[in-house]
Amino acid sequence: MDEKNDPPTAKPEDEVSAASISVQMVSAEDKLAKRILARKKHDKLKKKDKLLWNFQNKIILFTLILFILGVVTWTLLWLFIVQAENKDALYFVGLFRVANIEFLPEYRQKESKEFLSMAQTVQHVMNLVYTTSSFSKFYKQSTVSEVSNNNNGGLLIHFWIVFVVPQAKGQVLCEDCVAAILKDSIQTSIINRTSVGSLQGLAVDMDSIVLSAGLRSDYWSTTGTGTNCVYDLYADRLHEHFPLDTRATSEGTICYFKLIASVGHLVRLSIVSLQIEADNCITDSLTIYDSLMPIKDKILYRACEPADSLVSLVSTNNLMLVIFKAAQVKEQKEFHGYFEVITQEKCGKAIVTKEETGYEGKITSPYYPSYYPPKCFCAWNFQTPQKSLGIALKFHNYTISEKNIKGCERGWWKINERMYCGYYVDHQTVFHITSSAVSVELQCSSKVSEKPLLVEYGSYNISQRIPCTSHTFKCRNNICIRKQYARCDGTVDCVDGSDENSCSCGSSKISNLISRIVGGSNTEEGEWPWQVSLHFVGAAYCGASVISKEWLVSAAHCFQGSKLADPRAWRAHLGMQTQGRARFVSAVRRIVVHEYYNSRNYDYDIALLQLSTPWPDTMSRLIQPICLPPSSHKARSGDKCWITGWGQKQEADDEGSAVLQKAEVEIIDQTLCHTTYGIITARMFCAGLSSGKRDGCKGDSGGPLSCQINGDGKWFLTGIVSWGYGCGRPNFPGVYTRVSNFAPWIHKYVPSVL
Repeated sequence: MDEKNDPPTAKPEDEVSAASISVQMVSAEDKLAKRILARKKHDKLKKKDKLLWNFQNKIILFTLILFILGVVTWTLLWLFIVQAENKDALYFVGLFRVANIEFLPEYRQKESKEFLSMAQTVQHVMNLVYTTSSFSKFYKQSTVSEVSNNNNGGLLIHFWIVFVVPQAKGQVLCEDCVAAILKDSIQTSIINRTSVGSLQGLAVDMDSIVLSAGLRSDYWSTTGTGTNCVYDLYADRLHEHFPLDTRATSEGTICYFKLIASVGHLVRLSIVSLQIEADNCITDSLTIYDSLMPIKDKILYRACEPADSLVSLVSTNNLMLVIFKAAQVKEQKEFHGYFEVITQEKCGKAIVTKEETGYEGKITSPYYPSYYPPKCFCAWNFQTPQKSLGIALKFHNYTISEKNIKGCERGWWKINERMYCGYYVDHQTVFHITSSAVSVELQCSSKVSEKPLLVEYGSYNISQRIPCTSHTFKCRNNICIRKQYARCDGTVDCVDGSDENSCSCGSSKISNLISRIVGGSNTEEGEWPWQVSLHFVGAAYCGASVISKEWLVSAAHCFQGSKLADPRAWRAHLGMQTQGRARFVSAVRRIVVHEYYNSRNYDYDIALLQLSTPWPDTMSRLIQPICLPPSSHKARSGDKCWITGWGQKQEADDEGSAVLQKAEVEIIDQTLCHTTYGIITARMFCAGLSSGKRDGCKGDSGGPLSCQINGDGKWFLTGIVSWGYGCGRPNFPGVYTRVSNFAPWIHKYVPSVL
């Protein structure tokens, strides 16, 4: 058989190849399927990853938002807490002396280990004292801000104590309470010999502890975080002038100058010029302290108005703090001065006078002509050559009078074992001592610096002098006449005419002094020309009395509180019978509240107001000053007097009277007055009727109780409407401030008034 001519048939190899191809085709399809599946899986994973990524982003974003909200919330909460704490925080500033540690220069450096060690020791003990006290839940911290040397040796520790008290409980913490805790703890631990009393080895001088309420602004500034206007100035070269100059450059400027002299010396500050706004120290002030901290009890001097004349002040130690404050900078406000280091002086000497009568020498207050510092003491011993000669002292712009039960407000004099108080006036006075041997001592005030004193001395013939008693009248030249009520009686009795000077007061048009008034009745125009209506922020608020061209007398309680104490909010309406129809209206330039006014019992309830514009002479028909009673005047039980004012006609009324009202009352026996109220002091007296019905009421406060003393037509400001139980209630008369007790105080500010 021929193989060439047979038809072709499949070979085994070809079969294998076909199978291989088939397999390859299946594999390709599988791969494609796998690819499709893989792609789907990838897309699914990608989608899943995308979803996961979006979820993670959302979580991150949500977390970020929560974080931001948390930060904002905590910030707001922190600010709220801080603001609440600042709002409710009470700051107390004080100092004490550590007697057994010598001063090191390193204590002046706040970063030094010596200062930090001392500060930590004191702060630890202060923390222990107050965290175990009754005020522990209010106590926050104590901070030592200064460690300084002093002329008494040892260290002076200046510190702050901070309490956080809800405002509703703010009255719980008083200065005396906080100070008592510290003093009692130290005193007790000294007795028990524990670590608190000795401050862990530091002996505290108990008599040196001083503490008073402070300001938040002073706390932050004196502890180093409140202002950059703080200067620590140290000087040891005698009598070299070191300049102090500053100017208000922004709102709320506060600058602190801490002046330190070398140990054993004093600091004398001289104020060359001061430009501030005269606003009773409400926004602007220059205050000088007898320490390195703003402790109220250590104030030497405070200026509340511009000054161009030189004023010099001397410290009692080698330390002084000067604070210049200017709240607003609408006009140029600046302070220029200098300080110097001076030596301590001994005041007083023995003096033998000449045989001839007349003035022959001078004695002065310490550091004259500077203001003399608190706590100073002077002693002069005079001797005349003959028994018939006594000593005459001529005081320049000053006078002295016998000390009363209360004592002297600002130091005292002791002359041959008799005590006297001194007062500044605008004229010379002469004081005679009927003895050839005279001992004169001056004990300076323990509180503030006083104006320099110049006294001429000499001998005089004792036989030429009339002795002064309670039944005589003392003339301005210190010569007495035998008439108890010589002042303004129409007869010149004093050689210098001082008994009738400035007596153009107390002239009234009142013509019919009827006694049948029930409650009160309308007055006539010009009937009470010294009556004033005081308006606070446009509304009638209190009364007052005219005592000179630019001065009024009112009650201290009318101005209690920072807002009421601001003279810019007040207007004085003079020459007015009906509210809204005043013949003269003036802004108030200055308010002087008596420094001893007690808001708890209304003691020393008297204040002076200085008008921005004196009332003109053309108004004298309707405006006249009322006379001030002499210090010797005593309101007698049964005397008839008149109260006037625009206050409420009845206790239940809501509004005052439109027309000036008047009512006659009588002076109540002081014993009965005291029995009725129980808290009547020597500066108060009662007037009214036992049946009530005639009385002052709300709105009459500060107004006059006008009395005629001598029956000569002259009217005197015997009392000031002060307080009482209700209005016109039976057996509860009105209580009035006894003006005669304040004649010397008034003369200090209004020397032209007698």
